[in-house]
Formats: sequence, structure tokens, C-alpha cells
Amino acid sequence: MTTSNLLELRDLCVSYGTPERPLPAVAHVDLAIRPGEIIGIAGESGSGKSTLCSAMIRALPDEARVAGDIVFAGRSLNAMGAAELRRLRGREISMILQNPMTSLDPLFTIGDQLGEVLTTRAGVSAAERGRRMVDVLRAVHLTAPERRVHQYPHELSGGMRQRVLIGMASSAAPKLLLADEPTTALDATIQEEILVLFNEIRDRHGTAIVVVTHDLGVIRRLCDRIVIMYLGRIVEEGPVETIFESPQHPYTRALLDSIPRIDGKRGALRTIPGQVPSLADAGENCAFAPRCARVQPRCRAEIPRETRIADDHRAFCWDLELRP
Repeated sequence: MTTSNLLELRDLCVSYGTPERPLPAVAHVDLAIRPGEIIGIAGESGSGKSTLCSAMIRALPDEARVAGDIVFAGRSLNAMGAAELRRLRGREISMILQNPMTSLDPLFTIGDQLGEVLTTRAGVSAAERGRRMVDVLRAVHLTAPERRVHQYPHELSGGMRQRVLIGMASSAAPKLLLADEPTTALDATIQEEILVLFNEIRDRHGTAIVVVTHDLGVIRRLCDRIVIMYLGRIVEEGPVETIFESPQHPYTRALLDSIPRIDGKRGALRTIPGQVPSLADAGENCAFAPRCARVQPRCRAEIPRETRIADDHRAFCWDLELRP
């Protein structure tokens, strides 16, 4: 990790439960995000993706216990008070929540909600607010933006609402944008349009973007780098094309094999046997061992250490040490 990184997570741990019996939702994560890159975080439900994303901006519930360091633009988020964090969120770091259907207040118009964000986060004056609202909605390719500001959320489709949320989150030109499942419940055409928007935001503002998703197709089309998580731990990380062409961790391979394909011979869809264990079952071993076809005795006794396949590609698997 270097000073050129925008965000650094150092041995980050997030747990719930009691101190005597902690439930580790995120365990010993080291991750660096550079300015202007787009990173995808993938894994099954229960792998800790959303918890990791919320931890990046210290937006976890009060009962969460956090250890490790979170450094943003050279400043420690751990050392920030509530007032300083409020000033940071929405200005330098923004987050798009998972469900566009419920993230907007149904009692207020789009203009009311967008106008508040522009005033409090982007410092737009009352005189400029009307024009800027229309500009923001036009920038996210929303049709008839002059009319949309007077409409209520229920009058917009799911794709339109997602565009509004992306416009709100990017209106202050943040350095870092976090998007939790931004294309869920959207049809394929709208999904592609949303991905185009993220590229435009990156190109326009130099914003680094973290996309949390279970959809590997989204990551391949959008991201520069991919992080694969399993039960709160990173199991593989590297450039998108490298991971898709040459996955090293058995879990990564299993995820890629489970993607439906339209080319090649017909056959049964491959699945990963079993399911992600409960947090209560997490121990000092490889959590994927019960589902892994290459499991060894060591996997059941020790947590795998990092193996560097290349400078920008790493994985955590005991099997890698046995390969020629």
C-alpha cells in the first residue's frame, strides 16, 4: 500500500455478537483503492460484501465492533468524530444503497430531495439550485428532466429512480463512490445504461468506484479489478481479465463455472455444492473447505495465507503452494 492510494483498509475486521462469542462478518481484510479505478466486490450472499462496503465509510450499526485501520486520502476515518464524518459523506465519499425502490422518500418530490443534496453537500445556492437539479438529471440521461423534478418517486420506473440516486451521489463530484448492488431488479437494457453512467462519472470526475454485486457479468463489463469474498475474507483479488481467464482459487473457479453460457455444448448448469456457512461456524480454517473439490487436511486446520501469483494478483489457498 502506498500514499498514492485513495482508500486503504488495513487488517479490517467487523464482528457482531458478544465479545465472548464474536460473529466475524469481515475478517482481516487488506485492500487498496486507487483514484479513478473501478473495483468489483463479488461473492455469494453472506460473504460480507455489503458489510465491507459500509465499513469503508463507517456506516455500520452501533452494535458492530470494528478493528483495523481505514485511511481515506491520507486521513484516518477511525479518528474522525461524527461531525467530521458527516462533512465527508456526500462530499468526498458517496454511497448508492441497494434498493432504488425504497431509497427515495415517497412524501417528497425528486426536486425536493435532489435540491437538499445539492444545498447541503455540493454547496449550491438557492438561486442556482433549480438549474443545477435539471443539469444533474440530464447528466444521468433522465428524459424530460424539467418535468422529473416535480414528480414523486412512485411516478418513476425503477431504472429512473436508480438514475436519480446516481445523480444525487455524484452531484458533488466525490472522490469515491460506493454502489451496493446497483443493477439488481433492473432489466438487461437498463443495466447496461447504468454501467455506462458509472464509466461517465469516472471519466468526468476521476471518481474511484466500488461496485458490490453478485453478478459477475456486471463486473466483467465495468470493472478494472475484482475482489472475491467468502465468509468475510478476501480469497482472490486481481485484474478482471486475469481473474476471468485464469482464476486461481477453487471458489473463484466455481463461481465462474456457474455462469450460464450461450455458446458451446448444452449441459446441466454447474452449481457449487452446499452453502455459505453461518458466521457462528467461522473458525481458524478455510471456510470453503467443506465445499471444495481440492480440499486437503491443512485446509481444515489453518487459514490459508496469501500467495502472490503476480504483483497485481493474489489468492488465499493452500492448494496453490502444491502446484508446480
